[in-house]
Amino acid sequence: MNKEEQVKMRFRDLYNKMVWLNKLKMEDSFKGYKSSEVHCIEYIGRNAESNVTKLAESFYMTRGAISKMTKKLIKKGVIESYQKPDNKKEIYFKLTEQGQEIYKVHEELHKEFQERDKVVFDEVTEEQFDSMLSFVEKYIRHLDAEIKKQGIDIKSE
Repeated sequence: MNKEEQVKMRFRDLYNKMVWLNKLKMEDSFKGYKSSEVHCIEYIGRNAESNVTKLAESFYMTRGAISKMTKKLIKKGVIESYQKPDNKKEIYFKLTEQGQEIYKVHEELHKEFQERDKVVFDEVTEEQFDSMLSFVEKYIRHLDAEIKKQGIDIKSE
């Protein structure tokens, strides 16, 4: 196995272990919600004027899939839709009080996970962070270009 394959495999292992470790606490804290729904609530909580298009782009999902998810979240009473007086065409989402509670619990769990992993990040130098971020950004730009080359447009699906 060459270094490139090792890096990709280790990234996958890292991601899978984080998901596995966090999953039990997340599922316990958010009974009745899928992970994607909780992350949708998080996105809406962090981003003013969230709409289907912005959510689809952020989650690499189709607008149809996001529409379906937001309808479920409205039904569960955690988000609500609204329109601006000057733009009756676009529909936006905001958290309800119940949605705010889920958002707060999710933020607390993230802080807990960060604290758990702090021991590793405390040892990373500024140069190492810069190097890792540079590599990740370069790889993301490459993948974005490949997605564009294939003519995939998340927004129109």
